[in-house]
Amino acid sequence: MIRPLQRYQIVTDVAVAAAFAVVMLLFTWGGVIGVGIPNDRVSAIIAVLLVGPFSAALALRRISPPLALALAWVGAILQMLAQLPPLPVDIAIFAVLYTCAAYGTNRVFWLGFASSIAGALAITVYLLVPTALYSVDAIGGDLAYLLITGTVLIIASVFGLLLAWTVGALVRVGMRARGTAEAQRRAETRARAEFERNRIARDMHDVVAHSLAVVIAQADGARYAAAADPDAAAASLQTISTTARSALSDVRMLLTQLRHSEGEGPQPTVAELEVLYAQVRAAGLDLRVDVDPVPPGEPPAAVQIAVYRILQEALTNAMRHGAGGTVDVSLAWLPDRVEVRVSNPLPPASAIAGGTPSGGYGLVGMRERAQLIGGHLEVGPVGDAFVVAATLPIGGPA
Repeated sequence: MIRPLQRYQIVTDVAVAAAFAVVMLLFTWGGVIGVGIPNDRVSAIIAVLLVGPFSAALALRRISPPLALALAWVGAILQMLAQLPPLPVDIAIFAVLYTCAAYGTNRVFWLGFASSIAGALAITVYLLVPTALYSVDAIGGDLAYLLITGTVLIIASVFGLLLAWTVGALVRVGMRARGTAEAQRRAETRARAEFERNRIARDMHDVVAHSLAVVIAQADGARYAAAADPDAAAASLQTISTTARSALSDVRMLLTQLRHSEGEGPQPTVAELEVLYAQVRAAGLDLRVDVDPVPPGEPPAAVQIAVYRILQEALTNAMRHGAGGTVDVSLAWLPDRVEVRVSNPLPPASAIAGGTPSGGYGLVGMRERAQLIGGHLEVGPVGDAFVVAATLPIGGPA
């Protein structure tokens, strides 16, 4: 029954209704009484009182369309019972029908449509009855005249009332279209935010998992070498410190992106792969890298990020789950794609059972990164080795 409105909208509607009431009182008193209606006390009082319900309907048309429609019907019925002709105050009916179609609920929307049709029929009958009585008295009842007059009246009434309702219906459609577009924009914004959170979560996983794997490997090496080779232990501790500082810097950068989602932040590139290889070798992994052919130019940023993160996760898994030995990394930068392959020996038990190391979220993240740029990833044991193989298109869909 009541729609929420801003204070300024309520004030505006009340002010418009008050101005309408003043103008209609002046028109009714000065231009209608004694001219359009009989100059008697009862007709004059009713004509003046009709300004009340129609002005109230105008004031309530937006905050409560059904109540405004009811008041308009009350005024119209009183007007017909008093046998008054059309008055200037009837203009409020068009505004009420407009707001019922534009702002009302579905029920009020169709009540406005029904009121337009019913009102047109009521106006036609109300105005045609005196004409019919006059025709019977004066010319003996000309049926053709009555039909023509009735047709003209109902067409004019339906057109006038339905025009106001139709304009409101068009405004309603426009407002719903804007609401749908706004809801779609909000959904797209939420989807982008969710995608960004997932990307940051993957980056956080890659950074923390890789750095902790390096730290654990170096800590174990330092523990074993502490007694026999203090210099080696000191070097391991230095590597731990450097790796932890780098990881802390990356985590801070990712947390900054979480607080300020509009900033993309720096992303790794293939130029930083040598740093990654150095960290892995410093952790004690025997790493052999083959790049053939080399990149023909500057690869797209999305491809560089995907290559770096896939290699980072694959090497981290090799350190955590591999059986030692040599880890082979192969990069082939072809004109239309880049092929990435990482192979590390499996522990004997895993090789016999055919199992795969549990990469958890990391394997899922690698697959998502490959699919994001239109590539694909294959992960699993091949013989006695665990292989990560990815094919990423260069210039593929983002």
